[in-house]
Amino acid sequence: MTAFEFGIHSVHFYNLLAATEGTMWHSLADILILLAAAIVLGTLAEQFRQSAILGYIAAGTLVGPNLLGWVSDRQSIFDLSELGVALLLFAIGLEFSLPRLKRLGRIPLLAGVIQIIFTLLGGLVVSLLLGFSVSESLAIGAMIALSSTACVVRMLNDRAELDAPHGRTALGILLVQDMAVIPLMLIITALVGKGSAGEIAIQLSVSLLLAIVFVAVFYGLFNFVLPRLLELSSLRRNRDFPILLAMVMAAGSAWAAHRLGLSPALGAFVAGVLLAISPFATQIRADVQPLKTVLVTLFFSAVGMFGDVNWVVGHLGIVLAVVAAIVAGKLLITFGATWFCGQPWQFALGTGLCLAQVGEFSFVLATVARGTAGAPGILSEFTFRLIISSTIATLLLTPYLIQLAPGAANLLRRLGGKRPAENEPLTTDAPAADLNSHRETDDDLVLILGFGPAGQRVAGELLQVGLKKIVVIDLNHENLQMAEQYGLRSQLGDATQIEVLEHAGLYRSRLVITTLPSPTVCRQIIFLVRQLAPATALYVRCRYHLHHWQLLAAGADVVVDEEEHVGECLAKHILESPLLQQLRASQKSKPDTSAEHE
Repeated sequence: MTAFEFGIHSVHFYNLLAATEGTMWHSLADILILLAAAIVLGTLAEQFRQSAILGYIAAGTLVGPNLLGWVSDRQSIFDLSELGVALLLFAIGLEFSLPRLKRLGRIPLLAGVIQIIFTLLGGLVVSLLLGFSVSESLAIGAMIALSSTACVVRMLNDRAELDAPHGRTALGILLVQDMAVIPLMLIITALVGKGSAGEIAIQLSVSLLLAIVFVAVFYGLFNFVLPRLLELSSLRRNRDFPILLAMVMAAGSAWAAHRLGLSPALGAFVAGVLLAISPFATQIRADVQPLKTVLVTLFFSAVGMFGDVNWVVGHLGIVLAVVAAIVAGKLLITFGATWFCGQPWQFALGTGLCLAQVGEFSFVLATVARGTAGAPGILSEFTFRLIISSTIATLLLTPYLIQLAPGAANLLRRLGGKRPAENEPLTTDAPAADLNSHRETDDDLVLILGFGPAGQRVAGELLQVGLKKIVVIDLNHENLQMAEQYGLRSQLGDATQIEVLEHAGLYRSRLVITTLPSPTVCRQIIFLVRQLAPATALYVRCRYHLHHWQLLAAGADVVVDEEEHVGECLAKHILESPLLQQLRASQKSKPDTSAEHE
């Protein structure tokens, strides 16, 4: 290659770098700034015993275009971070099998429909009384009818209240709201001038048909294709392949729902529910956890970027009034809807507190209703900013409202000076009682990690002495089938991941036995067990004597050294062998000439 040709190629290369610098690397820089700010402010929020979500939202507001201006492309980041909401719902769906989903009952479905209708009508009437136009009032009602799936589910999941009565009802209503996003979006699109009533009806029918097709396709995929795919020997040998497959399934379900015109979050949740009956559900949930954590954090930071502190300060009075009206109105409407549908008033109040905010999809509806510079919509700039600011404010209040939800009834009793009736259960007791009916309540569990020959021998000895509360974790399907033949509960999963250990019942276990041969894997497991359940006894297999003290130093209570044990067994067999007497007699009859040879 001549110097001239080299120069031409260099110019092309640097032009390519410059083009890339303006797209991918610029977006990556924005994401890194957001995540770094989220780490700092989220940590500060936790230091002051507040929810990290508050710090994430504050981080987006701080570095966003309306304050410091370090990150400006908020819409692209918001679009990307929506995948985090979908992954969050996918992971939650993996915990909800179809029978468990049916146990949500009719209350969330009916209450969700009533809540959406009455909240929409309430927003419409109040807006009309304040002088807004009919189309603008209808758009406002549609936006405040939705609550935040990401914020509520994340908070309830972190507080272990998704299985509480108010948590289950809140989740059911949120799913109904996600289904309502499609018709609400079509209505606002028609109001902006892009569709008629007949076209809306046709679109709704098409969306319903596509939803049925979506469920049918994913049901067949997860129940007939996926099990055979995951049993391939190549997938077992290479741990990277199942992780990649998990990511494809999680993100693919959201993408497929979006392409069909459905809610990506709802589509991901449905895919998770359909996959929950599979033995691979726990491992898949653990595999998507890192990406879910990053994108959900990015989502809350992107929400904060929509905030304009200067505008809020200039219109503080009206913003506070709107926030108070939204929180009080949604609380009362949700409480009334769930109580009317048969939920006890204590739990109805908790559900109302959980759903008293405006949701993330309201940003999408507001953007559509606002229109563009070339094609103005039905929302004025003032109304758009007011709705966005009020939405962020209600999201900031959500962690505090959810913290009040379990004990809200008792708080009202104390404020009113009333004592609970003898036959009326306390609100704080009911969730725990309800949890016992749906979660594994056994304590004193024994976890066996790895069910090869060593694990099988350990399980056999434990069963002989009457220990039956044993859970086996393994990545090998044949080993899990062997565990089932022993009558043991088994779980497919990688024991080096927190999600897998938690799902298997680490917090209820008294003893963890690791029979895996790899010292690196054993050290990882020891670290996790000591971090999550420090009081749990930990017995570990050591394949080579070299690693014996390393495993003890890592935190194992008992280390069984294979090389030392082999030596002891060999010596024992030799000492018990008739050959020993012959060797001793032979050596006594012959003089020791070793010293002479030396």
